[in-house]
Amino acid sequence: MRRRRIGFNLLDPSSPSSSLRLNLDLAHPFILIRNCCIMKARSLYPSLVSVILAGLVASERPNIVLIISDDQAWTDYGFMGHEHIQTPRLDRLAAESATFKRGYVPTALCRPSLMTLATGLYTHQNRTSGNDPADTEQNAAYAKATGKTAKELLVSHIDELPTLPRLLGEAGYLSHQSGKWWEGSYQRGGFTHGMTRGYPEPGGRHGDDGLKIGREGLDPIFDFVDEAQKQYKPFFVWYAPFLPHTPHTPPDRLFNKYKDLVESEFVAKYYAMCEWFDETCGQLLDGLEERGVRENTLVIYVTDNGWIQQKDRNGYARHSKRSPYEAGTRTPIMFSWPGKIVPTDRHELCSSIDIVPTILAAAKISGPRNLPGLDLVPALTSDKRIRRDTLFGEAFAHDIADIHKPEASLLYRWVIEDEWKLLLSYDGRPGKMRYPPDETSPLLFNLKADPHERNDLAASNQRIVKRLARKIDRWWPVEERTVKGLN
Repeated sequence: MRRRRIGFNLLDPSSPSSSLRLNLDLAHPFILIRNCCIMKARSLYPSLVSVILAGLVASERPNIVLIISDDQAWTDYGFMGHEHIQTPRLDRLAAESATFKRGYVPTALCRPSLMTLATGLYTHQNRTSGNDPADTEQNAAYAKATGKTAKELLVSHIDELPTLPRLLGEAGYLSHQSGKWWEGSYQRGGFTHGMTRGYPEPGGRHGDDGLKIGREGLDPIFDFVDEAQKQYKPFFVWYAPFLPHTPHTPPDRLFNKYKDLVESEFVAKYYAMCEWFDETCGQLLDGLEERGVRENTLVIYVTDNGWIQQKDRNGYARHSKRSPYEAGTRTPIMFSWPGKIVPTDRHELCSSIDIVPTILAAAKISGPRNLPGLDLVPALTSDKRIRRDTLFGEAFAHDIADIHKPEASLLYRWVIEDEWKLLLSYDGRPGKMRYPPDETSPLLFNLKADPHERNDLAASNQRIVKRLARKIDRWWPVEERTVKGLN
């Protein structure tokens, strides 16, 4: 690894010829090495000490890179056992990480999922429950009362929350946004640098210029990392490329690789997109290595939501994206920090709700007390088992019936306890949906025996259903919605 040092010339103003040269070794931040003799040094003034301490703190805090796949099934990786899809760079990252193969996102839709990653809050807490405001009386009334559009009012949720980039910035981090971002400009989310102009700029719905990242190279990220190094600042990279998301336009060399392996051209293109995304992850990690910063960088991997590719057309199948089923919510989650985190397959449950508190803990930042996720650092840096057996999630309509009341669009809630998963459906307003909810009663699955949720065991396990339903109610007591078919 390339060694980086910060040098300080400390001058005694009463005797300009007196000086003390101190070099700060960033690989060992608490060792001050004297390179030049001390001719005469009477004192270290507070301002100079502050400069040194700032350098020490910056070098002690890890850089952070958050890699977010967009629309990819939990099965669609080499290390997850896929028959055809090759992901050599993510396979390598998995081998270098604490890898949770039973990872989940609480809400399997782009914007709410990303909002959880930005805030560390469940959707019902951050209130951004869908991708767009619906054309409803409630939203029109909010717009009329404020003189602002419903879209602007929805984006304004981010203004009220202590986002991850803001919290990191207060501790001296520089941060860069690229790829998917729905909440206005990158500055509005607290990033110091970024690509997305955001609403209300033209094309500013969910990323605009940021969506070029990965598909058109990674130069904006590397330019940012270089700038952070020049300033001796720790950095945070939000890499959320529009990959393998549609449009499925992979390079011919990758499409040709898969088109003879499967009968469907649509499936072959999706497979090729997964490998293309994998290549960009490799380019990103290689860039960190080349700049000598990988050793002190915490890399985290997660997907925003799942995907099952239709065989006969471009698009996703039922019970995948936007759904509360495993093909929508499950994702591998990885944490890699050389020399700090023990690489291993973790068999516990993990949720994207844990990512923000874990990042803050790694950066030695005291986060908001209302974060519902776990700080995983103690477990990740040891062989300690995570003392949790339960995860929760929720699903809402794509178009938001009431931009300030998520419950209005609530369609599902779910809980996983060890191998059991209970799925409850609700009478929220679905709006226009490709696959409207068709469940009429609670569903219970044993995920250990049935990971693809083919066998509903609710009828023969009513005690488990009622016990898990009570758990869901204690997690988030709803006031206006009714569970379908729960006696």
